[in-house]
Formats: sequence, structure tokens, C-alpha cells
Amino acid sequence: MGKLSEKKAIPPEAFSDLIVKNPPKNSVGLGAVKAAIGHAAKYMKPADALKLSLKINQKGGFDCPGCAWPDPDDERSVLGEYCENGMKAIAEEAQNKTINREFFAKHSIDELSNLSDFEIGKSGRLAEPMLLAESGTHYIPISWEAAFKKVGKYLNTLSDPDEAVFYTSGRTTNEAAFLYQLFVREYGTSNLPDCSNMCHEASGKALTETLGIGKGSVTLDDLYKAELVMVIGQNPATNHPRMLTALEKTKKNGGKIVAINPLPEAGLIKFTNPQNPIKLLTGGTKLADVFVPITINGDVAFVKAILLKLLEKEKQKGGVFDQTFIEAHTDGYESFINDLKTYNFQACLEASGVSQDIFDDVFNLILNNDKIIICWAMGLTQHQNAVDNIRELVNLLLLKGSIGKEGAGTCPVRGHSNVQGDRTVGIWEAAPQTFLDKIENKYGFKPTAKHGYSVIDAIKAMYEKKAKVFFGLGGNFISAVPDTAYAAQALANCNLTVHVSTKLNRSHLVTGKEALILPCLGRTEKDYQKTGEQVQSVENSMGIVSSTKGILEPCSSALLSEVAVVCGIAHETLKDRTKINWLAYKDDYNLVREDIQEVVSGFDDYNKRLKQPSGFYLPNGARVRDFKTKTGKANFSINKLPDWKLKKDELIMMTIRSHDQFNTTIYGLNDRYRGIFNERRVVLMNREDMKRRGLNEHQVVNLKSEFNGVIRKANKFKVVGYDIPKNCCATYFPETNVLVSLDSFAHTAKTPASKSVIITIEAS
Repeated sequence: MGKLSEKKAIPPEAFSDLIVKNPPKNSVGLGAVKAAIGHAAKYMKPADALKLSLKINQKGGFDCPGCAWPDPDDERSVLGEYCENGMKAIAEEAQNKTINREFFAKHSIDELSNLSDFEIGKSGRLAEPMLLAESGTHYIPISWEAAFKKVGKYLNTLSDPDEAVFYTSGRTTNEAAFLYQLFVREYGTSNLPDCSNMCHEASGKALTETLGIGKGSVTLDDLYKAELVMVIGQNPATNHPRMLTALEKTKKNGGKIVAINPLPEAGLIKFTNPQNPIKLLTGGTKLADVFVPITINGDVAFVKAILLKLLEKEKQKGGVFDQTFIEAHTDGYESFINDLKTYNFQACLEASGVSQDIFDDVFNLILNNDKIIICWAMGLTQHQNAVDNIRELVNLLLLKGSIGKEGAGTCPVRGHSNVQGDRTVGIWEAAPQTFLDKIENKYGFKPTAKHGYSVIDAIKAMYEKKAKVFFGLGGNFISAVPDTAYAAQALANCNLTVHVSTKLNRSHLVTGKEALILPCLGRTEKDYQKTGEQVQSVENSMGIVSSTKGILEPCSSALLSEVAVVCGIAHETLKDRTKINWLAYKDDYNLVREDIQEVVSGFDDYNKRLKQPSGFYLPNGARVRDFKTKTGKANFSINKLPDWKLKKDELIMMTIRSHDQFNTTIYGLNDRYRGIFNERRVVLMNREDMKRRGLNEHQVVNLKSEFNGVIRKANKFKVVGYDIPKNCCATYFPETNVLVSLDSFAHTAKTPASKSVIITIEAS
């Protein structure tokens, strides 16, 4: 069972026709327009594509199912308030073919597992509920009523509610997420792992500890007014391209941009705004004033080197640190400075891999500016020392007084479109007691205060057969998590696995003894219930809650909304012991929002304020220097340099996304901005590292990692020489998730250390 599940979980080790070109020095522009139109034309009905393009991210329209970058508060672009990958996302969701019982009768799960992730995703939209019976080889149709009863039966026969795991993807709306966690808590567990555990959990931990809120503090307007924006461990042109428009405004208003990343990403070199015809003709805007080619996980060392030089300047002439802010609003300054003095500048600079000249350029920008914003993504959060990475950035901002004022602050850039909102409304395995008390006061049952499983804990519990039912509300769990072979066995050990999804993905092929696929409405589709067409809501990266309403007719009459699925399962599982009228929520989502405003802070007059065209901001203490920490102030922290060291022939590997990809969704086989086409099974290497190992361009190699004595392998990758620091390499995920140990994660946050995997490479 284990080896079979592992085979289904790992993408086929097969090659396409690899083509490598010089990476471009410009991003977006006509190339992005062409790619977006191409995807829409290939996978969607023309009329649907036109309708969606006019309503995506518009006031009164629907929220893009891709990234969580905020929409402008004022006017939205009439040429389209979306990006290339936003169009790819809706082309994936609103694709022009569906799959139902005939498709699954024709294709066994073994046959489907031999397809690439790209081919699986493009099979079509799921059109009816499907069941894989015990020992079955094919999914077969099942009614919604029977599916709900089956889930309820499995859950009610468990000896303990903690034997069930309830996962959530960040695309779930506020309404569905709130009801989901409410059901899980009334059922009796806190096992609510979600995709935050795998991306920005380290950000939340670090920011809550230091600033009192696990969210960023800036708005779009702050980005426009910043004197300096530092973009660290992030590739906006691929992962959230609309951020480039904001950075363009930063430059237009006189601000400077520093890009710190192991790879020179095209999107931070130059940006051609497709919404501006003049820019299309004149060649765009140079964005990064300084590019810092940092070694993988050299971030703390680099920032500490900056801090040391700032301290030196402060001693020489004063006025470098914002002492007024420090004295009034911070705690722990003296301890932080005493620890900082124990470090050596030169040793820190060497550990970062950054040259003195480049360091000086960055240092002078920081020294001479006070309105500083630091943006980051998973390049900082997926390391064992990820929490330290973020806390050290906060130290820098605190010294400069760059928190809680115009044009300054923290900006963690989230991935999925509502991953931040899901956490806000209660998707959290470690929810604070104040939230649980509000649940009890409102609904009359006492939620367990025991913390539940995070993603890593959930996988271990399933592997050890302590958890026996897995329920996934959205997402592609097996492709998102680390340690693929181990995770596959964990799912295979379950009695039942359930996935609520819009389309087929690899997780549907790695099953427990029985498995259900429950197809749901997409963000683009109209949601009809008894009280009429429903509106839902989401929260973006900057804490704005706005409405989202689909505009297409559902692709199948057999689809249910996520809200309806959750309510149906809750009603069937809890039966007479529930204190909640679940079916009433299904009929009218206004009732859900009325309850959210009673339980979750900041949602006063939720239904009324949701009608505001641009939505509304949630409270943010760090934005106004009201720090909700234990000390009542912003806290300096003490952070150490990472202590890993490479042996001879070892490299440190980071997993990355291609341009034809969003999280685990593969839109195509090209990584246009890195010059790689028709292939994903590649390893990007420094050419001197290749030479030392006797490796040639496009040579086939095998990759091996070892952690705590366990060896993991990923075979058949082609070498591509690339501009990346020595002793570093990069590969795409999920293809190399198999190399990431489940036991290698961020301390206190348990975010998988997918960006710092020590590997060796050998010829195949």
C-alpha cells in the first residue's frame, strides 16, 4: 500500500523537450498580455473569458482565485484589474470541459497517476460527487445525501474526535471557513491545519511576538509613499504580478527599491505595465535600484551586518536610530544592542555571500531614509530559522522608527487569495482562548482548549494511525506538503479521505481505504440558495475585507457551494446533539456574517460594510503604534545566525515556483522569466559548481538529501547552468518535495524548511 501510494503521489519521472534561453531583463508587457489571452482562448469559452475579464477584482465583481494582493481603494483599471497569472487561474477554474462518471469509469486512479500534474489539472472541472470504495480501482458516482451520510458515519464511529483532521486551503471564503471551524469545534477537536502552516506561519509567529499582530502593517498607499522598499525572498512577477504596479508607483514618487534574492528575477529588474500604452512603447520602468545576490538563508547574516554598521554610525554621530520612537514605543532595546555587539561585521557579511560594494549601496539607502517598507514571502519563511529571519527585519524597522507611520512598515505578501481571512475567522489549530470563549458564549458549547494538529503534526498522526479520517476543504494536500513518500503513506493509512475541490488534482489519487471527491462551485460561478443569489467575502494581504460574487452559471447542476457542503456534513454528523441550525446558514449567508461579527473582532456591521464598493479595513494595532504584545510595546528580539554548514560536494537547495504555476497548480511547462521552456524536472546550478562536479548542461542527474540519518532521493533532473550564488541550487516544487524532511521545519512555527535543503548531486 505504501509504495503504491508513493508512486501515485510523486510526479512521473519523464522529460519533455527542454529548451533554455537567456532570461529576459524585462517583465510583463506584451508577453504577459499574449500569454493571458492565449490561456483564455485555449481553455475557456470566449464569452465566459470576456465576462470574467471585465469583472475580476472589480468593485461588485469577484475576487481573483489566485493571489492575495490587494486591489486599489480608488479607481480600478478599465483595461483589466488582473495579471497574467490571474487570467491563468480563472482559465483553470472556468475551463470549458467537465469530468463526471464517464471520465472516471474510463480512467482508473492508477492510470491517472501516470499523468503529469499539468495534465491532471487540465482534465476538466469536476461535475458530480465521486466515491472510491474500499479496494476499488475507479471512482464511481455517489449522491450528495449518501456522501454526507458516509462522512458522518466515519466521524461518528471514531473513538475520539482528535482522530479526524480537517485541512483548509487559503481559497476558502470567510463564510465557509467560519462555518467549517465552527463545525470542527462543535464536533470536538481543534485539528484545523491549513496552508498558513506551510507558508507564512513563521511571519505570524514573529510579528505577533514583536508587534502584537500576525499581519503586515502597511497599505497600498504606504507603498506609494515609501522612500525605500526592500523586497526580500520574493518573486512578485510570478507569484503576485500586480505588486509590480505598486512598485512602479513607488519609483514614480521618488522611492528606491532593493531586491534581495539568490536569483535575479526579471520582474524586479524592469517592469512594463500593460495597462499603460506609453510604457509599452517606451520599454517600461526599471524597478530595483540595487540587486543583492544573497546566498540561500544568508538573510539574518546580511541584516545583522547592516545593524552593526548602523550601530557604528549611531555611536559616531547619533541621529541614525529613532531614539524618540524607541524610548516611547519599544521594549528590549538594551538587551538587543548588547547581543548585537557580540557579532563581527566581516563574519556576517561573508556568511551572507554579499560583496562589500553591494552591501555599501544597500546600507547607504537604509542609513539615509526613514520611510522603509520591507516585503517578503516564502524565501524567508521556509527555513529552520524562519522566525528569526522575520524578527531581524523587525529589529531593523524598529531602530529606524519605520513602524506605524506613513510609508513605512511590514509587508508579508501572502499567497492564496483568502489565506489571511481564513485565519482571521478561526481556521487555526492554536486559536487564542478569547476566541474560544466567544464561541462558547455565542453557541452554548465549550470548544476544546487543547491545541490541535498543524500540517506537520497531522501528517505524523495519520502515518502513526492516530488520525483516521482526513477532510480537505480545497487545496492539493499531497503536492503541497513536504516529505512526499511519508505523507503518501500517511494518507493511505486513513480509513477515509475527503476532498472538496473544483478540479482533479494529485491528492485525489492518494487515498485512504475509501475516498470521496466533493465538487464545489468556483469563485467565478453564481451561488444560488433558497434566499437568492449569495455574496461571500475575503480578506487580502493588507487586511481589507471585500465582497466576491460569481458571474457565470455553474458548470454543472450537481455542484454545491463550500458553505452548503460544510452545512450538510455538519447537519448529518452532529444531528440532535448540535446547538446550531446549520441548514439556515446554507440558505442565507447574511446569517453567517451576523454571527461572525459577534465572534470575531473588527467585523461590526459586517453585512452593511461589505456593501461598500472597496470593502473595509480590519483593525491593525501595528499600523497605529498600538502594540498588542505582552509588554504593550514593540519588542526587539535576539536572533542567532543559522548554524548549518556544507560538507564537500553538498549544496543548499531551495524549492521555487515556475512562471506557469501558482502554488501547486501547474498552468503550463514554461518558466518564461527564467528562460526555461517545456520542462520542470531541472536543477538550476552555479556554473562553477557544475564544473567542479564535471557536470554538463542538460545532463541528467539524481538528487539526494539526508536528514537525521534518513536518505531521500529525487531522480532524473536536468542540469541548467544559472546565475545563482556558489554552493546553491534551485528546483521546482512539488517535484522535489520528496527531498524535504518532515522533521526539518521552522522552530516554534513548524513551517517546512523547503528553502534550505542540503543535497548532493550525482550523474544518473
